[in-house]
Amino acid sequence: MLFYTVMKPLVQVALRVFFRRLEIRHRDRLQTPGPLLMVSNHPNTLMDPLVVAANRRQSIAFLAKSTFFKNPISAAVLRSGNSIPIYRRQDVETGAEAVTPEQLAAQNEATFGKCYDYLGKGGTVMIFPEGTSVSERRLRPLKTGAARIALGAEARHNFRLGLRVLPVGINYFDPQRFRSDVLVNVAPPIRVADYAAAYYQDPTAAADQLTEDIRRHLEQRLVITRDAAEDELVQQLERTFTGHLIEDDPRTLYDNFQLSRNLLQAVAYFEKHDPEHLGEVREKLATYLKDLKRLKINDEALERTGRADTRTARAIKAGLKLALGLPVYLYGALNNYLPYKLPSMVAKRATKEVEFVAPIMLVVGMLTFSFGYAAQIALVHHFTQDWRWTLLYGLSLAPTGFYALYYANKLAGRLRRLRALRMFRRQRPVMEDLLRQRATILKLLNEARQAYLQAVQ
Repeated sequence: MLFYTVMKPLVQVALRVFFRRLEIRHRDRLQTPGPLLMVSNHPNTLMDPLVVAANRRQSIAFLAKSTFFKNPISAAVLRSGNSIPIYRRQDVETGAEAVTPEQLAAQNEATFGKCYDYLGKGGTVMIFPEGTSVSERRLRPLKTGAARIALGAEARHNFRLGLRVLPVGINYFDPQRFRSDVLVNVAPPIRVADYAAAYYQDPTAAADQLTEDIRRHLEQRLVITRDAAEDELVQQLERTFTGHLIEDDPRTLYDNFQLSRNLLQAVAYFEKHDPEHLGEVREKLATYLKDLKRLKINDEALERTGRADTRTARAIKAGLKLALGLPVYLYGALNNYLPYKLPSMVAKRATKEVEFVAPIMLVVGMLTFSFGYAAQIALVHHFTQDWRWTLLYGLSLAPTGFYALYYANKLAGRLRRLRALRMFRRQRPVMEDLLRQRATILKLLNEARQAYLQAVQ
């Protein structure tokens, strides 16, 4: 518990740095008092429990697969961080550590007993009922373990414990990238006592019913695609035309979430009722994105460069900002380059599994920035021997690092717009064709939106 208490504020800071935006929908539900069993989808391994635990005041005990406990060091860290091993058949059925079904059942019964004790004392337990972590916008079939734990804990107290199950949907918008976004979408809590009659009649059926209700709540709070082709089409539309598909300004992550779900529903509708229209959108979008990639520009650069009325004023203003910010950018980039680059380098070498990239980057980043900043501050103090300069330098590191990242993104966007502007002068027919492609796609999307809205109203 001491380790959990000490590490929590550090993880909170690390998450605020790692994610550009971390938005919680219905934050008050996340603070539902215990006894509470939290259940969530599991797209990003160790990052998922960290995102939830860092934003809940009450401490959480986590069920983690037993393979994480094989190493003595990781086992000690996990146990001190309130983790309880759960034994999956695929992890213990082969090799020297193979166990019989009876032994497996006994091990998990002991795990369930620990959960009952924890919940009986008013605690919070979190479990990922998919049973595995896969970085896809899917919800895999749920195991009944979470429901059996909830019902078993309540049955111990004659269904008077007051236990609730809290489904939590975690939506990552680009899980492998530093400074990406994540939406935590929290469902209303489910009262386990409502299943008492069903449990006394048939415990297995009651567990199935509660599992189905958990699945339904999670599905309503997640972006779920049917296959890779559908996911690719929706993500292409999101990344390219979000500004045209969402009218709110500023946009929240929940706006993006609703856009994704609406797009998926619309794709399913047109597959059934107007596949020709959908096929035309797919074909023209693929051609448009291929041409943008070939010319090394993006849709935003093309759109902004095409606005002749504001082109000159925008260019002068953007250029002035970049010129004035250059010294701060160079200072921030110089002092933050190694701590910033090392986490991604280590993650790429450490794993080929995309689900582990983000948590490795987070942990390594906590180390590189902590030790890197400490070493740099010590070096400055060694040469200046003045605490005032040392303090000023130390306080400047993080803000200028963030500014350097912001500046680099703005500079990249500005260079793409300059490239597009230059191509308008040198290859005007090519660029005008791109604008026509863009206008055609937007027209098709607007027609599809109107047809879909009329059909579902």
